Amino acid sequence: MVSLGDICTINMGQSPDSESYNDVGNGIPFYQGNADFGERYPTPRVFCSHPIKIAHEGDILISVRAPIGAINYAKETCCIGRGLAALTVNTDKCLKDYLWYAITCKVDELNAKGTGSTFKAISKSVLSETQIQVPNLETQQGIVDSLIKVDKLIFLRKKQLQKLDDLVKSRFVEMFGDYDLSLQKTGWYKVSQIGTVVGGSTPKTNVPEYWNGEYRWISPAELEMDSGVILDSAKKITKAGIESCSLQELPIGTVILSSRAPIGKVAIAGNTFYCNQGFKNIICSTKVKPRFLYTLLLYNTEYLNSLGRGATFKEISKSIVEEIRIPVPPIKDQERFVQYNDQINGVRRCLKQGHAKLEQMKQALMQKYFG
Repeated sequence: MVSLGDICTINMGQSPDSESYNDVGNGIPFYQGNADFGERYPTPRVFCSHPIKIAHEGDILISVRAPIGAINYAKETCCIGRGLAALTVNTDKCLKDYLWYAITCKVDELNAKGTGSTFKAISKSVLSETQIQVPNLETQQGIVDSLIKVDKLIFLRKKQLQKLDDLVKSRFVEMFGDYDLSLQKTGWYKVSQIGTVVGGSTPKTNVPEYWNGEYRWISPAELEMDSGVILDSAKKITKAGIESCSLQELPIGTVILSSRAPIGKVAIAGNTFYCNQGFKNIICSTKVKPRFLYTLLLYNTEYLNSLGRGATFKEISKSIVEEIRIPVPPIKDQERFVQYNDQINGVRRCLKQGHAKLEQMKQALMQKYFG
């Protein structure tokens, strides 16, 4: 076991003067935290003409606050803000790629050592004192080779899934034309004309009789931005919980739409559900197929967010959702799109299963190598 401070130079970030920020490429890329992180490298959004702390190509960037532990490689010289630290391997006894994988196993430990009232952060000393196993170079290389092979397969599965999503989007545009809801054309239908908008509520959490029942109850935190068909919920409520809030059941086929924290997560109910107050769901009439409406909303997250109101956090109300105008093509065209989407979903399910198995394989290898 060795400490990171014994094998790395640790460079804690510091945010430069805000007047040096720009988005026209003046200076070098500036990364403030993990929000800039991509799959393997950060994505330049802001540049800095007068950097204070600099990371170099090949350095490992680690988020030291909000949240702690996300990592990326610096693919070029860049400026790092106080949300990041850069680690430069300074010994020939540790491979950089091995260190990358070793650090990913330390996220829980680093988070446990975070301090702060507003948000948790870790100091240079915490990073420096963090210990990892460092076997001989031959063993390190074998570990790296195994994990890189799995990572490449995981990346390939993700690319294949993205291509399927692109196919669906192309088909949608080919069949229905411009899907931009910000146009709000007068010939379109209001949501209130093609469905019923239904919200939800939260039974009192301090009443045990309301919880751990048999009825599915969801919150926005459980959904991805494009969850597809959802079948279950993490939490269940009782009949008494339902009655305490006069909750309305969401039937199968309801298009679920998060209305705050954040706005725009969408799903289709594959079972009956109840929900909390973070949704404005649409129970579709016979004029619109749930899959068509789901896809339309999925491609208009930016517009939906623009409708948000509120000072503390943005939210869209029931009346706002009811007034949104949407194009409603002939039902036969919608059905053709649904059939096409179902075919793609068959392939997507197989790829997702393969992806899940690869993730499980990686976790097993990480546990084997790093404990």
